[in-house]
Amino acid sequence: MDVHLYREIILTTRNQQFPTPHSLAGPALLLALLLVDSLHFVFARLLLPHANPFLSALFVMGIGTLEVGIFGIVTGRLGLAAFTRHWRFFLAIGFCIGVSTAISYSAVALIDPGTASILGKTSIVFGVAFGIFWLGDRFSPLQMAGAALALIGLVIVTFQPGDYLRVGSLLIVFSTLLYSVHTALTKRYGGGMDLLNFFFYRLLLTSLFLFAIAGIQGELALPATPTAWGLLLLAGTVDVVISRTLYYTALRRLDMSVFSILLTVAPVAAILWSFLLFDVFPNPRQLLGGGVVLAGVLLVTAAPVLARRQKRRQAAALAAD
Repeated sequence: MDVHLYREIILTTRNQQFPTPHSLAGPALLLALLLVDSLHFVFARLLLPHANPFLSALFVMGIGTLEVGIFGIVTGRLGLAAFTRHWRFFLAIGFCIGVSTAISYSAVALIDPGTASILGKTSIVFGVAFGIFWLGDRFSPLQMAGAALALIGLVIVTFQPGDYLRVGSLLIVFSTLLYSVHTALTKRYGGGMDLLNFFFYRLLLTSLFLFAIAGIQGELALPATPTAWGLLLLAGTVDVVISRTLYYTALRRLDMSVFSILLTVAPVAAILWSFLLFDVFPNPRQLLGGGVVLAGVLLVTAAPVLARRQKRRQAAALAAD
C-alpha cells in the first residue's frame, strides 16, 4: 500500500468521527481500543484459578461500576434522569451483557483465550447483519467483498476438524450473539445519552444481573486471596472502565458494520498475550485464517478511500474534456 493511500485511510476514519483537534485522534482511539479489547478472555483465564467464573464476572463488573460511580459523583455529572427515562433500555442491555459475561468467563475453562478471542469475532456476522438490516448502514460492493473475506478467514480459524462442536466454542459464539444484540441496541437507542450516565447505569444493571446469576448458582462469597483481589481490581479497571469507555466512544463515531469488522484485529493481540502468559500459540491453519481476516479488514477500511479517489479521477477527466 502506498503512503498516500494509507494517509487517506486515516483521514477517512477521522472524518467518520466527531471533529477532533488532532488528525491522529481517530486512529489512536481505534489502536487503544484494539489493544485493551484483546484482554477480556485473558483476564477471564487469569482469574479462573482464583474464583468461580460467575463470581469473577460479578466482582470485575462491580469494581468497574464503583469506579465509574465515584468519578460521576466527584465530578457532579451523575444523575437519575437518564435511568428514569430509559430504564427499559438499561434493563435490556444489562441482561444481554450480564449473561454474555457470565458465559464467556465460564467458557475459558474449556477453550484457550486466543481461540476464544477469534471465535468472539463472530460479532462480524452479527454486527454486519444488525448494521445493514436494522440500523440502515450502507456497504459498497468492495466493502461487502471485504466483509465476506473476513468471514472466510473466521471460518478457516473456527471450523477445524473436531473443534466446531466443542462446548466452549458454542458458548463463545452464543455469548458474542448476546453482546452484539446489546451493541445494536446501544447504537440505535443510546447514542444521544451522556456517555458517563449511560456507562454507569449500563454497568449497574449488568452487575445486578450478574449478582442474580451468582446467587442462583450459590456462588456468592468474597475472594479469599490478595492475588485474587489484585487481579479483580486490574480487570475491573482495564477490561471494564478503560476498555468499555473506548468501546462506546468508538461505537458512537463509526457505523456499526465498519466498527464490528475493525474489531476483528483484536485477536492478534489476544494470541500474543496467550502465548506470553499461557504458552499457547495458534496452529498454521489459525494463522492462515487470521491473515485472511486482516486482509478483509483492510479492504473494508480502504474501500471508501478508493471510491473517493475514483470519483476525483472521473471528475478530473470530465473537467479536462
